Amino acid sequence: MKTTLFAAALATAATAGYAAPEKYILDSSHSQVVFDYNHLGFSTTYGMFSGFEGEIMFDAENPADSSISVAIPVMSMFTGWEKREEHIMSDDFFGASEGDLVTFTSTGIEVTGEDTAKITGDLTMNGITKSLVLDAKLNQAAEHPMASKPWLGFDATTTLVRSEFEVGKIAPFVSDEVNVFISIEAMKAE
Repeated sequence: MKTTLFAAALATAATAGYAAPEKYILDSSHSQVVFDYNHLGFSTTYGMFSGFEGEIMFDAENPADSSISVAIPVMSMFTGWEKREEHIMSDDFFGASEGDLVTFTSTGIEVTGEDTAKITGDLTMNGITKSLVLDAKLNQAAEHPMASKPWLGFDATTTLVRSEFEVGKIAPFVSDEVNVFISIEAMKAE
């Protein structure tokens, strides 16, 4: 089996001699989901979600058996304009209320390069679940200089079609495709 930097980093993150998957908890203060979409052909509008929770399970001997699960509060969305956020949370789009979540649970991981992988998973948004593939990159697996414990950092990208989740109002004038950029940090669980 070809050894890659990605697989080696996963193995380094695990405790020596420990073959079972190990749990890492997302660092909510350094994890964000940023998205953008085209607005009527005139501009690109940006927004983000933050303050979410999740965990990563790493299998040092077989990285393809690793997994990730994340839960993002819908109402944590920030776009920089309160009236736009109110509209997106309205019945025109999410019909959101406190406690509503967007979730992602991986169903498979394919290591594709020295520090890259494709993570396939189920994205549930607005009560609808669809399969989605994230193009992921391992930024670093090392001991955190201040926390003095194993730490991981990843970036990932994907594109989703919002009408597939019944939040497609005004499409295609307002882009149906939404570009998603994810950056997360995770700390070794105690």
